[in-house]
Amino acid sequence: MNQLENNSRNRSSSAGRSRAKGSDRGHGASRGTTSRNTGAGNAGRGSSRSSSSYHSGQAGRMNAMQNARRNSHHRRKGPNYKVIAIAGVILIVVITCIAMAFKEKKTGGTETQSQTESVTETEMEKEVSVDGVPITGMSKSQAREAILKQFPWSMTVSYGSDVYEVNDLMEAKVDALLEEIYSGEPQESYSLDTAGLEEQAKAEAAACAAKWDKKAKNGSIDKFDASSGKFIFSGEENGFAIDQDKLASDILEALSEKKFDASIEASGSVTAPEITAASAKEKYKTIGTFTTTTTSNKNRNTNIRLAAEALNGTVVKPGEEFSFNGTVGQRTEAKGYKGAAAYNNGEVVQEIGGGVCQVSTTLYNAVFKAGLKISSRRSHTFEPSYVTPGRDATVSWDQPDFKFINNSSTAIGLRASYADQKVTVSVYGIPILDDGITWDLESKKVEDLGVPEPEYVEDQTLEPGVEKTVSSGSSGSRWETYKVIYKDGKEISRELDHKTTYKGHKPVVHRNTSGVVLNPAETTTQATTVTPTVDGMPDGYTPSSSAAETQPGGSTGTTAASSGGPGSTKPSESSAAPSPTSQAETAATTAASGPGEAPVVVPVKPE
Repeated sequence: MNQLENNSRNRSSSAGRSRAKGSDRGHGASRGTTSRNTGAGNAGRGSSRSSSSYHSGQAGRMNAMQNARRNSHHRRKGPNYKVIAIAGVILIVVITCIAMAFKEKKTGGTETQSQTESVTETEMEKEVSVDGVPITGMSKSQAREAILKQFPWSMTVSYGSDVYEVNDLMEAKVDALLEEIYSGEPQESYSLDTAGLEEQAKAEAAACAAKWDKKAKNGSIDKFDASSGKFIFSGEENGFAIDQDKLASDILEALSEKKFDASIEASGSVTAPEITAASAKEKYKTIGTFTTTTTSNKNRNTNIRLAAEALNGTVVKPGEEFSFNGTVGQRTEAKGYKGAAAYNNGEVVQEIGGGVCQVSTTLYNAVFKAGLKISSRRSHTFEPSYVTPGRDATVSWDQPDFKFINNSSTAIGLRASYADQKVTVSVYGIPILDDGITWDLESKKVEDLGVPEPEYVEDQTLEPGVEKTVSSGSSGSRWETYKVIYKDGKEISRELDHKTTYKGHKPVVHRNTSGVVLNPAETTTQATTVTPTVDGMPDGYTPSSSAAETQPGGSTGTTAASSGGPGSTKPSESSAAPSPTSQAETAATTAASGPGEAPVVVPVKPE
């Protein structure tokens, strides 16, 4: 029993030392060593120390467990790096899978393309040649290179010192032949096919002709002799034309012989003009003419005469665009032009060169009748009187301008003259219109816009409550102008050419609203307002007056009814006009306005 107790005590002591070591390793070890060295005699002390060690170890374990729980609690509050790491790995795997799938798809397309190319570029295993050029062991592209090297393209056509490089006509042929060879069961030998290139050869010949042909120049009027008042005929000039048929044949021959580097010389012949200078004299005649009646205003007629003189003798070449302002030039006092009534921004003013619009209007009608192409025309702001409204063409420096294009094959000449209050413009040339065909313009009023609201002028010479109408004004209007075509005097077509809107003149009424009446001698200004003669309104013009025109036959007609000819329309009898102006009044207005550069006319734009 004693032995058993001793063994039990020893185990307890050992266990105590062990627990003590866990609690306090340094002290536990020291006490354990001492206990072993003292022997059995110190068993009681050892047992006591063992018991102490046990309790000490128990406390250590409890402290450790508490610390572990605390540490575990703190760890749960922080980031879970394990979860984050797992999520990151999953994300990387997903991205990698997507990338691999995309790469696989792309690689698959590339592989397919590579396979196709591999099929296309398969080397020729059989013994095959093209016009003696062996292509065995070559891919299609290599065979193409070898053939083109053997038959290089450098064909040219020359005329004189000039050279034209013919487009490669065999390249497509070579490609078609190789496609046949490499896509089927090849033969031992092939030859380049040069047949079926007739249209291509003609196209190359036409290109050479476009480069070297020279069109013959017809005889026509060349200039105007002012001393004799006659046009001078000249301008006859031979042309040259490449023989396109022969050139195309030469190209085809070189192709058939496989001379793809051939140098071909073009040939041609001289071409005569359709109209000689001698025959032109017989063909030329007046192809369009028009006449309008002017006013008795001397200044205005002076301006019309000067513009007609500047216009007379003008030669317009085929395809050339005529400009009225470019031909007549700026109207200035230095050239002799006078101040006369004109429109400036819809208002009646005294302008240097006023009245010149009647010349441009007369020219417009003559040019239209001749069949020439009108390229620029504007209407007046107010209704003209010297021509049916809608048939006018206003000009001012430097805009607006009247322009037309000579769309005939020969030059045309312009004749313009002024005499006895009439201005006439004629077009001299070879007829553009077919025989028996004539063109004309016909205008009709479609709407009367009425008279604008009056303009009131303060006049202290009048009694209060008294109104004095100085000018009754005029109504505005809308017009439609038609292009009418006749065959041997019979109308065959009618189409709308343009629409025009004209403003009306404001009535001018004097009145005294101040309540103070002054003696005319005490006033610093004139008691009456001067209304100048409107450009296009003849002196003495009344609402019942008609537009005066001269028809191509030379007779003067005022209306379609009176003349029996087409294209003329009687102006509306409801139209009014400003009163005539005396020379003294005109001079006073000119002085008030002052001389200077002509203002720009801004007419109502045709609708």
